[in-house]
Amino acid sequence: MFGVDVGGTFTDVVAIRDGKVEVTKVPSSRIDPAGSVVEGARRLGVADSAVFNHASTMGLNAVLERRLPKVAFLTTEGFRDVLDRGTVHRPLDAQTDPAWRRTFGDAARPLVPRYLRRGVRERKTADGGTLIPLDEAQARHELEILKRCDVEGVAICLINAYVDAEHEIRLRELVREVLGADVPVSISSETSPLAKEYERASTTVIDVIMKLLFSDYAAQLDRDLGGLGFGGQLNFADCAANLLPWEEALERPFRILFAGPAAGTLSSVHLGQAIGRTNILCADVGGTSTDVSIIVDGKPFVQNTFEIEHDLIINALSTEVSSVGAGGGSLVTVSTSGGILVGPGSAGAEPGPACYGRGGTQPTVTDAVLLMGILDPKGFAGGEFELDADAARRAFESLDTPVPFDERVRTTYRLAVAHMAEEILNVAVRHGVDIREFSLMAYGAAGGMLLPSALDLLPLKEVIIPPHPGLFSALGLLSSDQVYYESESAYVVFGPDSAEHINAVYDRMEARLREHLGPIADGLPVRRSFDGRLVGQGWETPFVQIPDGPITSESIQAVIGAFHDAYEARNGNRFDMIPVEGVTYRVEIVVPAEKVDYAPSDEVEPFPAAPGGTLALEFVGPEPIQAEWFDRASLTTGATVTGPAVIREELSTTYVAPGQRAVIGRVGEIIISTHSEEVAR
Repeated sequence: MFGVDVGGTFTDVVAIRDGKVEVTKVPSSRIDPAGSVVEGARRLGVADSAVFNHASTMGLNAVLERRLPKVAFLTTEGFRDVLDRGTVHRPLDAQTDPAWRRTFGDAARPLVPRYLRRGVRERKTADGGTLIPLDEAQARHELEILKRCDVEGVAICLINAYVDAEHEIRLRELVREVLGADVPVSISSETSPLAKEYERASTTVIDVIMKLLFSDYAAQLDRDLGGLGFGGQLNFADCAANLLPWEEALERPFRILFAGPAAGTLSSVHLGQAIGRTNILCADVGGTSTDVSIIVDGKPFVQNTFEIEHDLIINALSTEVSSVGAGGGSLVTVSTSGGILVGPGSAGAEPGPACYGRGGTQPTVTDAVLLMGILDPKGFAGGEFELDADAARRAFESLDTPVPFDERVRTTYRLAVAHMAEEILNVAVRHGVDIREFSLMAYGAAGGMLLPSALDLLPLKEVIIPPHPGLFSALGLLSSDQVYYESESAYVVFGPDSAEHINAVYDRMEARLREHLGPIADGLPVRRSFDGRLVGQGWETPFVQIPDGPITSESIQAVIGAFHDAYEARNGNRFDMIPVEGVTYRVEIVVPAEKVDYAPSDEVEPFPAAPGGTLALEFVGPEPIQAEWFDRASLTTGATVTGPAVIREELSTTYVAPGQRAVIGRVGEIIISTHSEEVAR
């Protein structure tokens, strides 16, 4: 089995053969992103693999940086500015700022410029009737304009098309007649057949952009892997880390926009089951940001929508992830008053931190950790290249600030940890959990060297560094199943009179899904859920599970009760007297896949680990301190390390601060705590 997580800086590749995990890390390339994946597959030998599971932030980064193909947007006449308006919601910090503008609005960086957003004369009513027939002559005129503009793809989102797709389907035919059959087209009634036109429109635009970005990439990847002898199944992960065959994923590629962080959360769920941890805060520390998620009672929080930027909403099932602009590549700058600032800017992969020796001159968090002595300059990224401590020192010396040099480095490290700790606390507070009952799973290449120090700021139970932390998200791709789903929208108040209609919606979606999957769905159960709300509300409670069996005038009360239970669990209040209205209905079939297996060793009494040597740590305190370093590969279950210490491995480094204690757990995880009691393994 192969798992690949393509990030902006590195491409992480994991292979599992006969229970043995092999890993490698390849620098990512914007010019040839598939080349990095294929190189990693070549290094580890992909020929005999049965599956190749892939996740990437390539699409997300392209949207954030606006490196986008030229696409057009067709909608009902009078509604072309829906993409500029959004939901009209402002973030809290912009409520009183008259200069604030949406990042994707016409005054900033629109996904589709206004001249490429064209109105078409037509109108469907909310119940599916035709108020204004489609004016094909006027539509052809608009398409001729787009043809002269050399658009590469077209997104179509007509008002109320989720109820009746007739006009969208015909408009797609006209696009192919005028612009050519090879121009990718996405229509909202197939991409995201859900209520609320703005969310449906933004999702459809992203979908056609992803088609243009991923179609050639995926085909090249499939071809080049075949050239290495791979004959298995290539899967792409979606925003909830569920797997789809690559051809299936490219039918609605908006689903694969944001897969990497979700894979890390799923990997934490899988490891947590193996080590008996069900309440986990997850932190993936990358080069640019730290992605934080939460697992409660062994389950991650999954949403029915997510935001790429404020108000840029995508209708996709996704693991709830919050990000903060602090990572290994975060830039160190100086405030107007001369103080040290960390982030949110990043050095990225090119030129990278100053110590990379690739032309970077601004200091970063990685430069600070190198100068502190935590990082081994000769063993970074598995020995891919040697870090330049002199370049890191020159970068910090170049800062225009009266702050002494040692305080510059020390403050950089502390601020980076503080930013991450603040976001971890924010996630815990938003979900109303007691952080003292949660373990922090720290992964990403920089997670182990930064987040154990968060124990000084947060009353966490412990910090866990998983096996292969630098490639933990890629391992999550080997902990997932193939998941297929269908969804529809209809505003229906639940009651005995509507039970037959609701049951018919689910029967129709299940039949459609089983027909699409064919024999692989035989014998597999269907999971049914809906997004509902109390009558009068403007927002929904998502993923309310429907009890098994047909929905009848008698069983509909159990469905209503399930909604009130879910509403109370999520919001802390219950309103049984208010009717329930269904909005979106969903069916899901899970096809089990082979997963990575964590085989626990026998428990042993903790014993002192044997160090590999000593080193000097600078800038931790007023004076340098002596610490021991350990080779993680030589540490077995029960081995105990007392801080200050550094634990090194091929693709990551863990820093155990003074006053902390680390114990190797039963599956090789490092459990770090600040107390001297025996750590549960």
